[in-house]
Amino acid sequence: MLTFFRKRLFWQVYLTLLACLLLLALLVGALLHFTGESPEARWDAFRVRLTDELAKTQGLPHEGVRAAVRELSQDLGAAISVYGPDRVLIAAQGRPIPLSAGEDEVPQRWRDHVVRVDLPEGRIVLARLPPPEPGLRILTLVLLVAGGVGIAAYPATARLTRRLEQLRTGVESWGSGALARRVPEQGRDEVAMVAHSFNGAADRIEALVNSQKALLANASHELRSPLARLRMAIEIWSASPGAAREEITRNLAEIDQLVEEILLASRLDYAGASPLSGSQVDLLGLAAEEAARTGAGVDGTPVEIYGDATLLRRLMRNLLENAGKHGRPPVEITVSRAGDRVRIAVADRGPGISETERKRLFEPFYRPAGRSEMSGGWGLGLALVRQIAGRHHGTVRCETRDGGGSVFVVELPIAAS
Repeated sequence: MLTFFRKRLFWQVYLTLLACLLLLALLVGALLHFTGESPEARWDAFRVRLTDELAKTQGLPHEGVRAAVRELSQDLGAAISVYGPDRVLIAAQGRPIPLSAGEDEVPQRWRDHVVRVDLPEGRIVLARLPPPEPGLRILTLVLLVAGGVGIAAYPATARLTRRLEQLRTGVESWGSGALARRVPEQGRDEVAMVAHSFNGAADRIEALVNSQKALLANASHELRSPLARLRMAIEIWSASPGAAREEITRNLAEIDQLVEEILLASRLDYAGASPLSGSQVDLLGLAAEEAARTGAGVDGTPVEIYGDATLLRRLMRNLLENAGKHGRPPVEITVSRAGDRVRIAVADRGPGISETERKRLFEPFYRPAGRSEMSGGWGLGLALVRQIAGRHHGTVRCETRDGGGSVFVVELPIAAS
């Protein structure tokens, strides 16, 4: 049973609250006990009040004394008896208090709560004090207040811990493999903020896992074509080694490039949340080098940005190779500056791309409608372009070129961010 209470967050919070209230009640009771009026002080104050008030009745007839005793008794809440010098009862309010014969000293009988006052003219006053307020009654009152607070706190504690339990259950379910599981975001407090943060992290991780699954599935599919061609080339090797060598070399290069792109895509996904490490990069210089390698034209103005030179080179290379493979010459790359951003544009004179397909061009292994496996798709080339641009806090898009063809535009911030 104790283990059950320890494991349940609600009982931990609620029982801790009740323990705090009980401790508070005990402390209040102890404080009242030690700071309250002591019996001796109460006794002396009562004696002084009796002496002062009844001394004023000296010389009054018995009726006047009785009236004064009646008023004083009501004021003090005590039973009072007044005896004359001859020890005869003069006035009494409440049950008369007997006067013991031959008793000359003031009795200190606290257990009877009786005080005796001898007035100068020989009169004797006996008064029974009302019992002091017991400490147990005060403690009981404090405990009742604490209990009321505990009962009132039950719904609030239950609501808070219920949300925490929902958060815990959701995290456990998500951790067991239900990546689509989300937790409710109720309220605007810290629990809601934790739930919001968890849902955001779960969205990103689910998207990353799904992306990796899709990447693996598409990569497996794309590897089949070069592997099949390799198998066929090996079979032809025995009959014509010279003709098969070129095919084997080409397919091995295709497989090597695909594996390299898969590794780069995975590395970019993994490093997406970490700060970008790099240096100042001359984009026009990179564009000129890559254009010379592919035979494309280059134009623009020198612009330097903070970034990863290897990744930016790969971005330009993929755009130029994509234009050379799927477009038509002339292919041109242009670097220009627009305010605080730099614009890299790769244009070709191919058949162009419809607006519907332009939205999906940057998906991994996207194959446009009407294209066969032999003609190939875009593989990971444009998907890597989007990842590299995003890594540099930039964007990429495809536009229609005036006069026919396509333009792939990358915009990157010049300053490091």
